[in-house]
Amino acid sequence: MFKTKNIHPFEQESEVLIVGLKDKPEKFEGLLSELDEAFSGELTELVKSGDVSAKAKSTAKIHTFGKVKAKRLFFVGTGKEKDLTFDLLKEIFGRVFKELKSQGQSHVSVMLDTFLAEGIEAQDAAHALAESFALSTYEFEGYKRKSNRPDKRIESITVLSASSEEELDAALAVGYAYGKGTNSARTLVNTPGNLLTATDLASHAIQLAEKYGFETDILDKEEMEKLGMGAFLAVNQGSVEPPKMIVLKYQGKENWEDVIGLVGKGITFDTGGYSIKPKDGIVGMKSDMGGAAAVLGAMEVIGELKPEQNVVAVIPSTDNMISGAAFKPDDVITSMSGKTIEVLNTDAEGRLALADAMTYAKHHGAQYLIDVATLTGGVIVALGLDKTGALTNHEELFEQVLEASDEAGEFIWRLPYTKKDIERVRGSQIADLNNSPGRDGHAIMGGAFVGEFAEGTPWVHLDIAGTATTTKGYDLGPAGATGAMTRTLALLVERFEPIK
Repeated sequence: MFKTKNIHPFEQESEVLIVGLKDKPEKFEGLLSELDEAFSGELTELVKSGDVSAKAKSTAKIHTFGKVKAKRLFFVGTGKEKDLTFDLLKEIFGRVFKELKSQGQSHVSVMLDTFLAEGIEAQDAAHALAESFALSTYEFEGYKRKSNRPDKRIESITVLSASSEEELDAALAVGYAYGKGTNSARTLVNTPGNLLTATDLASHAIQLAEKYGFETDILDKEEMEKLGMGAFLAVNQGSVEPPKMIVLKYQGKENWEDVIGLVGKGITFDTGGYSIKPKDGIVGMKSDMGGAAAVLGAMEVIGELKPEQNVVAVIPSTDNMISGAAFKPDDVITSMSGKTIEVLNTDAEGRLALADAMTYAKHHGAQYLIDVATLTGGVIVALGLDKTGALTNHEELFEQVLEASDEAGEFIWRLPYTKKDIERVRGSQIADLNNSPGRDGHAIMGGAFVGEFAEGTPWVHLDIAGTATTTKGYDLGPAGATGAMTRTLALLVERFEPIK
């Protein structure tokens, strides 16, 4: 897919040579001045006339007429150098690759050094290029009958730079791993619930384990009953599909210590149960396993990059259906932790599944917990569709998650988590907890409930109900699943510093 070369960029044969242009140059300098000379100064005139622009994300394609070995030049504006960030660079590359793919270009080359800026070295640019290529060209194949038209895909990218080929190869591999892991998460979320049951999700986890050497533990219903996972099993009561508690372990250290627990909500379809969703709200609920997908995508990245960390991934997976056996409002259930729960809303099922998963993650030695879930519509009301909501009981752990999310370009916003919030979750008159204290502060209440099962363990909760999917295509992907938090979790693991 990727090749790195130190040769002169104008000696590289390709269908398209991608060139970055910044700060609206009065005249071309360096390698670009050579290019302008080959065109007898005509490129300078194209910039002056505005046909070629340095404005961020602007593009222009020019036929070379044999003046260099590439058939076409593809200029892309990177804006003012002082404004060029790692995130913006990924968006720029994403737009370029989307456009070239739509044009049917299959073999392209990139003048990587034209995309560098203060704070963005060649390795950073290579990472951004590979990650954005994977993300922006992703497609979910779907289930339409196939046409005879050939697929449009970019088959090879030659990266031209004066930097070390070995270092660039490593950066490209890392960036591509992050992009591919996110795409795997997208595909899981995009898959319909009848084709992705809890059993199917467990099979996917087993395939990852076989490929990367993870230790696997898949609990079936009888095993969960023996362990007393009454909260999770209550959600499954109305279903004909068997539940699965999915565990993957990656050991990157000699001893099983400083274990990071990644817990992902895996509700493969959510009707709301007897607190049934309205007809508009029920469509799209195949995405209610977005947290599980993010965790599995992150585990794929971890398997590829093999960081020196210990990780246990725990995913409670079932659908939430209606039948004569389904759990009901007013039921009281007992979680694996021993805490009793009054059910006030069967559509607040994800937090019940996560409750037992959090306890089970600690059972497997997790000393830090990060749960990811499409948990509440309330987080969308509070933060919109482009921000992930967060709660925490531990400042230092949250700071590491925040840094990872910032580097990944996945915005999170911390919500308050106070003593009064905890009191509301503990407000049942007949049980230790209630699963739905009310609509006000709904996103906080959902997270606060999950936090009851972290107990004294450092914990961060990430609510991706708004960010797991999008209705519009964007520079780094199409409409549909986004793979939100996959890269944040993987970066957290890769960069993690144990908390003393």
